[in-house]
Amino acid sequence: MEVCRRMDRVPWVPHPTAEGVRIKPIITRKDDGLDVTCILVAIPAGKEVGEHVHKDQYDILYPLAGKAVMWVDGVGEFELAPGVAVRVPNGTKHKIFEVGEDLLIYDVFCPAPA
Repeated sequence: MEVCRRMDRVPWVPHPTAEGVRIKPIITRKDDGLDVTCILVAIPAGKEVGEHVHKDQYDILYPLAGKAVMWVDGVGEFELAPGVAVRVPNGTKHKIFEVGEDLLIYDVFCPAPA
C-alpha cells in the first residue's frame, strides 16, 4: 500500500451513472484495503448528479471549488460551495443540480462500497 500517492498520476474516469461527470479515486477498498473510499468528483457547469441513494454508505462531501444546489431528502435544497460540508446518511435520497460553476468535490464514502 502506498503511503503517498501523486494525484497527477491517477487518471480521471467517467462517473458510473452521471453523464459528463468524472471521478478520480484517491483511496479505495480495492487499491488500499481500507474500509473507506475517497474520491474527487468533477461536475462541469450545466451537468448534474441525479437523485440517488447509497444504501449502506454515509456520503460526506466537501466542495473544493464551484457552486451548485444540493437536495437531501428530509432537509431540502441548499447551496453547495467551498466552505460547506455535507453528511448524507446512508439510505437517504440526494442529488446535485443547477451547477453554475464547475464543481470539484472531495467525496468520502464510509464504509467503502463493495
